[in-house]
Amino acid sequence: MGNFLFIGLGGFFGAILRYAVSDFVQNWTKVSHFPFGTLVVNLLGCLLIGALAQLGESRNIFSPEASSLIFLGFLGAFTTFSTFSSESLNLMRNGQNLLSYLNIGASVVLGLVAVWLGRTFTAFFTN
Repeated sequence: MGNFLFIGLGGFFGAILRYAVSDFVQNWTKVSHFPFGTLVVNLLGCLLIGALAQLGESRNIFSPEASSLIFLGFLGAFTTFSTFSSESLNLMRNGQNLLSYLNIGASVVLGLVAVWLGRTFTAFFTN
C-alpha cells in the first residue's frame, strides 16, 4: 500500500507541474498553432529521466520508494513520453535494437491510429 502512496504523491505533483510548465511555455511563445508547451514538457521530462536514471544506476542512490515516487509517480504524470523514450533507449543499450525500433514505431503509429479510432467511433455514435 505504501508504494501506491508514493506513486500517487509523485503523480500529484508531476501532473500539476506538467500543467504549469506547459501553460507557461504556450503562453510565453504566444503561438497557438503548435504545441510548444507539450514539446517542452516532453523534452524536459526526457532530460530529467535520463539524468536521474544515470544517477540511480551509477550511484545506486534511489530506494525502491524513491524510485516509485520519482519515476513512476512524478515523471509518469509529468510526461509518459519520458518513460517511452527511456525504455526505448534502454532496449538499444541492451543490444535489442529491433525491439527498440518496434517499440518506437508501434507506439507512434498505433498511438495515432488509436486516437483516430477513438475520435471516429465517438463522432459516429454521437452524431
